[in-house]
Amino acid sequence: MLRITIAETNTEVRWTLEGSLDGPWVGELRSSWKKSHSDHSGRTSIVDLSEVTFIDRGGERLLRTMLKEGAQFIVADIYTKHVFKQSCTRRDREGAKLCQPKS
Repeated sequence: MLRITIAETNTEVRWTLEGSLDGPWVGELRSSWKKSHSDHSGRTSIVDLSEVTFIDRGGERLLRTMLKEGAQFIVADIYTKHVFKQSCTRRDREGAKLCQPKS
């Protein structure tokens, strides 16, 4: 299960994710991201992964897509930091500087 909470201000949209980013939940987040991200162009998108407990390959691909589209990430726990770092090292070095999450 994945819980998605979206909070908006004039300058940013903050996505807080809780649970597992796998299977059908990746599709759910992808749909929400496409709709909401296009509606909020010009605002900073911050994705908080602090409460995510599991990320599968599909979830990793979606996070890389979100990163390419300008999302900033907050990564707090050891597991998520490891997955996030691994996901970034799978990419070309071109994107390495983008893979520095906020703490």
